[in-house]
Amino acid sequence: MSTLLRLAVPNVLAMTMAVVVGVAETYYVGRLGVSPLAAMALVFPFNMLTSMMSGGAMGGGVSSSVSRALGSGDIDRANAAAVHAVIIGALAGVVYTAIFLLAGPALYHLLGGRGAVLELAVGYAAVLFSGATLVWLSNTLASVLRGTGNMKVPSATILLMSAMQVVVGGVLGLGIGDFAGFGMAGIAAGQILSMGVGVAFFFWYLVSGQGRLKLNLRGTPLSKALFGDILKVGAVACLSPLQSVMTVLILTGLVAQLGVQQLAGYGIGQRLEFMLIPFAFGIGVASVPMVGMAIGAGDVARARKVAWTAGVVSAINLGVIGLVVSLLPDIWSGLFTSDPIVLDYASQYLRWAGPGFAFFGMGLTLYFAAQGAGRIGGPVLASTARLVLVAAVGFWLASRQAPAWQFFALVGAAMVVYGLSTVLAIRSTPWGKRG
Repeated sequence: MSTLLRLAVPNVLAMTMAVVVGVAETYYVGRLGVSPLAAMALVFPFNMLTSMMSGGAMGGGVSSSVSRALGSGDIDRANAAAVHAVIIGALAGVVYTAIFLLAGPALYHLLGGRGAVLELAVGYAAVLFSGATLVWLSNTLASVLRGTGNMKVPSATILLMSAMQVVVGGVLGLGIGDFAGFGMAGIAAGQILSMGVGVAFFFWYLVSGQGRLKLNLRGTPLSKALFGDILKVGAVACLSPLQSVMTVLILTGLVAQLGVQQLAGYGIGQRLEFMLIPFAFGIGVASVPMVGMAIGAGDVARARKVAWTAGVVSAINLGVIGLVVSLLPDIWSGLFTSDPIVLDYASQYLRWAGPGFAFFGMGLTLYFAAQGAGRIGGPVLASTARLVLVAAVGFWLASRQAPAWQFFALVGAAMVVYGLSTVLAIRSTPWGKRG
């Protein structure tokens, strides 16, 4: 517990600042009106997918590969893994940008975006996803450092990047003095500029050999085995955030059919759900190098103890937040709008979804721990179960023209299913011979 918390605290602090960024950006967009809020709700799942895939899924594969190499005492392999990770991150970022610049408008239309809401969503996303490569590189380089057990440097860098994003995004979005601002496009530009600064610093830190590893992009031969070592965890792990976002997209599309105010209220509540990810992320990524190094050293019993400890800590943290917002929903939803109808729908979401936050936190943190062990299949199947439940019941509710609260109740029930399924998967999956 002491080692886990020592590694987790810097991550949680950094991720808390990431939550502040989310609150600030939602506040900025809320100042622009209800239609921009609805447009943000259409784009937001894809924006979070960028971070979830690059920092959580593929990032976990990177940290796992580095930490298992270090656990076995092979520093050269760990250095080479870092180089291969950078190549994967750069290529993935380019592909991500191309996909959402080309297919984004059709996706937002499919989700129910129409008229002014769709136009705002397309313009906001065009700026936001043009910088996806910087997001991928920043999270990849941070994951390399986390794989060595260094949580302070990436966390401090993320804190500074987040502060920059809040300030620059606010100025470029809403303006200052005689400068009127660029609206939603300016808010998106704040993220791109802050990520660029972070990437430059991470490269300098690793190339100059300031940490445990030294990044040598020119002198490291490429290896299919190392690409495979990262991708066997990271690529499979990417299925989970894809399924999570597909789950959200299905619900977003169904709620969008109910009206703009329902969609805006859902977007406010949904944003809190996504913002809980950093808390579980902070605990989860701390468990990755602990589990990975224990597995590399052959100590399976310690690896599993780390996983369960991390899962319980995360469940308690998110459970408390869920209890508070389910009892006092206006603490959150009142930050972003004064429209009484939008407030009512946001409050309905939090009352029904809040009790499931503890299960969501447990499942997500165990997903990270499984990455450290290189055994990610079970948690991915748990995410599949959540997706299937939401799709089947969600379309059934839509066919009955069910009210919004029933869709929100489905969100909470799906979180419970996800958490319990992940626990069962971890318990039933062997991580190797018992140490």
